[in-house]
Amino acid sequence: MLVRVYTSPSCAACERVKEFLLSKGIQFQVIDISLDRNAAMELVRRTHQLSVPVVQIGDKFIVGFNQDRMMSLLSDEGIINS
Repeated sequence: MLVRVYTSPSCAACERVKEFLLSKGIQFQVIDISLDRNAAMELVRRTHQLSVPVVQIGDKFIVGFNQDRMMSLLSDEGIINS
């Protein structure tokens, strides 16, 4: 799977990210960093911070809800047509 969404409980922005991806018909994997310590450590290693939401598209990471950046990376990865 090319798209992962790193989340934690009661993260409103995480819900917005998931709703946005669903509205575009994008399949994604949800990773709750409060339940997966290894995923949390990997997130810190790759983004140098521990905040959510983080969207991973291919090997790129977007911290926060950035609709334009998500659309750009989804297009770059060939997941959607621009």
